[in-house]
Formats: sequence, structure tokens, C-alpha cells
Amino acid sequence: MEANSQQRRPGRPARLSRTQILEAALELADRDGLEAVTMQRIARAIGAEPMSLYRHVRNKEDLLDGLVDLVFAEIELPSPDDPWKVAMRRRAVSVREALGRHPWAIGLMESRTHPGSATLAYHDALLANLFAAGFSARSGTRVTNIVDSYVYGFALQEKTLPVSTPEELAALGPEILAGYAGRYPHLETAAAELIASGFRYGDEFEPGLDLVLGALKRGR
Repeated sequence: MEANSQQRRPGRPARLSRTQILEAALELADRDGLEAVTMQRIARAIGAEPMSLYRHVRNKEDLLDGLVDLVFAEIELPSPDDPWKVAMRRRAVSVREALGRHPWAIGLMESRTHPGSATLAYHDALLANLFAAGFSARSGTRVTNIVDSYVYGFALQEKTLPVSTPEELAALGPEILAGYAGRYPHLETAAAELIASGFRYGDEFEPGLDLVLGALKRGR
């Protein structure tokens, strides 16, 4: 029977696949950072010999292409039928959520010279929406770049801030205020207000996004 012919012989290692390798690499990157993603560690994670990985992944750049493609595959694709600002907002929120799950990908998303199928499908869907709204290639690219600059910049800032929650900010508050007191009165006022209000940096993403989108207009 066909099913029996495909069964693995006892003691024979499982057949590797590119998907298996990339998923193991993604787990490593999410847990330990991109610098932890090596062929040796991937091979160890899946119980294979490092050299066997090169049958499916040519080199480190090919591995990065595949990892970035996995992140793009998680982003909600715009629909050509959605109003362009609605589509832009929805996909910007989805991009930020994906980068929150995979912070190592910040700075890599638009850097690949050999993008994968999910990456290309994402950009094609985005252009389909903008073209349907009357944008030209130039104006659509301009609007996309503006929104992406905000999204990626916010994600990078969010990743590198020393505090991320109101509780962390409150704990650090006395030290912050002591450093400003009597020397930087406006910073002192702003910091005191933010600490007292339970400020969370991440909550500013969507209001800021709405400001960006509100200023954009369709052009040629």
C-alpha cells in the first residue's frame, strides 16, 4: 500500500523539509534572538546533522529570507474592496502585532533581495488596494513608505525602551524625577503627569497612526 511505502524505516532519521527548518529557526529567534540562529543550533533542535540543512537552506541569507517570509505570512492582507485608509490602518496594526511576536524582525522586513511568496503576496495585495483607490505606483509607494516608517519606527522604539508597563514606569519614576528636578522643569512636569496617569507607550500606537493617516491624501 502507498501509506506503508511512505513509512519511515526503524532507525532511519525523519526526512527534513525547508518548513521544518524554518519553523525551528523561528522558534530560536523568538526565544533567544536572531544571533542565536545558527545551523548548529537549528540542527540540534530538530535532531539532524548541520550539513543536512544545506539541502533545503542554501546559506544564512536564504534562511533570513525564509524567516522574514514567515513573519509576512502572519500579516492580514488588505482587500481591494476596502477603503484605502481602512486597509492601511488594519494592515499597520497587523504588522505591529507581528513585530511584537517577532521583535528580531524589525529592520529586516523590507531588506530582502530575494523575498518569498508570502512577502510578495503581501506587497501585491497592498498595491491592489491602493491601485483600486486611484493611486499611481509612485503615490502608492509614497503613502506606503510614510505609514511603514511610522510602524517600523514605533516598533523599534517600543522594543528598546527601558520600561514597557505603567508598573515599570512607576517603579522607575522617583529616579527619573530626581534626575530632572530643578534642572529640566518641562521634562519633570511631563514625566510626573505620565507616571501619575499610568502611561503605557504601546497605547500610543493607534492614536499616532490615526494622525498619520488623517494627514495623508490620495495623489498621483
